[in-house]
Amino acid sequence: MDTTTPRERYRTQVRAEIKEHAWEQIATTGATALSLNAIAKQMGMSGPALYRYYASRDELITELIRDAYRSLADTLRSASLAGADLAALAHAVRGWALEHPQRYLLIYGTPVPGYHAPDDITLISSEIMAILLDACAVLPSDSPATPFDAHLADHRDWADGHPAPPAVLHRALSFWTRLHGVLSLELAGHFTGMGFDPALLFAAELETLTERLGSR
Repeated sequence: MDTTTPRERYRTQVRAEIKEHAWEQIATTGATALSLNAIAKQMGMSGPALYRYYASRDELITELIRDAYRSLADTLRSASLAGADLAALAHAVRGWALEHPQRYLLIYGTPVPGYHAPDDITLISSEIMAILLDACAVLPSDSPATPFDAHLADHRDWADGHPAPPAVLHRALSFWTRLHGVLSLELAGHFTGMGFDPALLFAAELETLTERLGSR
């Protein structure tokens, strides 16, 4: 039974509408130009009225980033529970990114100047990395340790307590950076006009990467 009051439901509805306008604005002018006053004008509200729903631009950006990370984390969690391996997880990330390009670019693109995300955002992003670490941990490997593996033994705070050994941390970082390198170029439009299918490039890069990660 819904115990929320009409006023609470209205507030939730207005906040959701504000976020919809924010995403439209980000798609047109970018996150750095996000303006609560411009959104208020679109919605037929005064600036002070809108600030009752979001006290600042940064509060709105935080909500958008939180929603984006949560959406991606849930997508990967569902894929993982369905038995997805590392390659399948990569395709799940790409599928999500192509469906939600502005969300992807907000969390993995150029940082918004002057904005600092709260700690709970980091916790959600850590969920994503934990899923990838679990997938990397099951890959067979008999390669000797590298200098970077040794470095990661003492520089693993980013793994948020995951018990993976340094070699697995290295695999996950290699996978994550290469994956985002290709995706970021694709979503930013850098492959436009080059005459090849970005999906095939992604698949080829992924095949090479997973083979290399499985052998190291």
